[in-house]
Formats: sequence, C-alpha cells, structure tokens
Amino acid sequence: MLEASDLQAGYGYLQVIWDVSLNISEGEFVVLIGPNGAGKSTILRTIAGIVKPTAGEVRFMGKPIEGLLPDLINRMGISFITEDLNLFTGMSVRENLLLGAYNVRDNNQIRDSLDYVFNLFPALKERQKQLAGTLSGGERKMLALGRGLMGNPRMLLVDEPSLGLAPRLVLSVFNALQELNQRGITILLVEQNVSASLHITNRGYVLEHGRIVLEGKSANLLENEYVKDVYLGLRGVAA
Repeated sequence: MLEASDLQAGYGYLQVIWDVSLNISEGEFVVLIGPNGAGKSTILRTIAGIVKPTAGEVRFMGKPIEGLLPDLINRMGISFITEDLNLFTGMSVRENLLLGAYNVRDNNQIRDSLDYVFNLFPALKERQKQLAGTLSGGERKMLALGRGLMGNPRMLLVDEPSLGLAPRLVLSVFNALQELNQRGITILLVEQNVSASLHITNRGYVLEHGRIVLEGKSANLLENEYVKDVYLGLRGVAA
C-alpha cells in the first residue's frame, strides 16, 4: 500500500532523515520507534506532504505522492493525526468531526462516517455539543482520531497518541487503534511507548539519527537484545 524508497528530508539546511526505506502492506499495523529527535515524526510529515523530501520517492497504491500537497494526499486516502491534534477548541465536538469530512461531497457518507465514529467512541456522541477545548486529554485524542476517520481513509498516520496521557487513557487509545486496524484500516504509528506499541502492532522499524537501524516483526523486536537493552531496559529478561 505504501512504499518509501531512499527518502531524505529535513527543515531548511537541517537534514533529519537519510535514505529511509519502508514498506507497508494493506491491513498492516506498523510502528516506528526510536529516541526523541530521531526523525520519526518527520517521516510521517513527509508522507503526508507537509515536509517536502529532498530525495527519494513515496508511493501510495502504486502512485507517486512525494511533493503533492497535503490536501491531495488526504483525498487519496491518507489521514494524518498529528501529535498536537490541531483541534478547533472553540468549536463543538460535532463541528470538529464534520470538518474532517470537508473533502466528502456525499451527505449519506458523512452521516455514515459520523455514526461510525460515535459507535467507536461513545463518549464523543455524549459530548457532541460540548466545546472541544473542554474535553479531557484522552477525549481530545479520540476526537482527533475520529476527525481523521471522517474522510473514510484507507490509511492512518498517527503521531504519539499516548503523549501526556494517564496509563488508563493510553490503554483506551491503543484499544481504539487496534479496533480500527481490525476493521481494515492500515496504520503507521509513531510512539514513544515502545513495549505497548510492539505488543499491538504487526511489524516495527527502529529509527536512530535519521536512519532505520532495525526492522522486523514486532514480536521479534520485543525479543531483540538491543531493543530490550536500549528501549525496554530488559537486557536478558523476557519482554
């Protein structure tokens, strides 16, 4: 579904990622892990069209998308849930959700998508008239996910969904991501919670200093001695 080949990107004169290549098949749930500043979020932004690559290629469903505007990439079926969520805090939950369907012209599809989101996140249905700025941290994450689903995407790019959440809310968000994947949505996740993300995903990539240094099935990465030592603090202990 998604293929990045020898991708290089950064900000101005600062190069952040070097020769990054990854492949994601339809229906997979894949995670990018690595230390802060490794370039994980930059990869998502480059795929989503927010950052323009200086070299390399990104293909979605066989079509090149590098250099396209974010709006066009979104219309092709890729929805990006950013770390800062970008909610309109002075608007209601329902209004925020409807903004996620701005590319959809079929009112029946919009209603179906709204029902889908409310079924997935019942708390949002209860609070649909409430201002987004008054929601809890976990509810805001769910609203951002719900808004991303309103365009009926084929693939979600999700950046740090557990950031700043209490453990109980992290579990709720991760459960929601698992359910979305089980419903057929392909997901590329960036996440600092290495253990939890490797337990819920199919495959993973480890990014350090802007380069992929490890990749494989998530279960195998959990047992990898380097991952256990550097990211889990479990050298010599079963994850």
